[in-house]
Amino acid sequence: MNQTNQTEDLTRARILQLLTEGEVDGASIAETKARLGRGDEYLDLEQLHQGVQRAQGAVSGMEHVLPRKAVHEDTWRRILRQLKAAPV
Repeated sequence: MNQTNQTEDLTRARILQLLTEGEVDGASIAETKARLGRGDEYLDLEQLHQGVQRAQGAVSGMEHVLPRKAVHEDTWRRILRQLKAAPV
């Protein structure tokens, strides 16, 4: 595993630790949806180096998507700080 992959794995783990139990449940429910609303912000937890993305329609690989609307605004801000502190 190269350094970039290790850093991304650590960042992903840290982000998931920021979620409350209710937010984890909300994100899990969101995974089962085939689409995010147009313009909805999300993170692809397998592609964190892409940063926050906006849905343009169907988003493939929903099992790795963390929609902004699935977490509290305070949690989203902490996630963004985590990404900024450990760029991948």
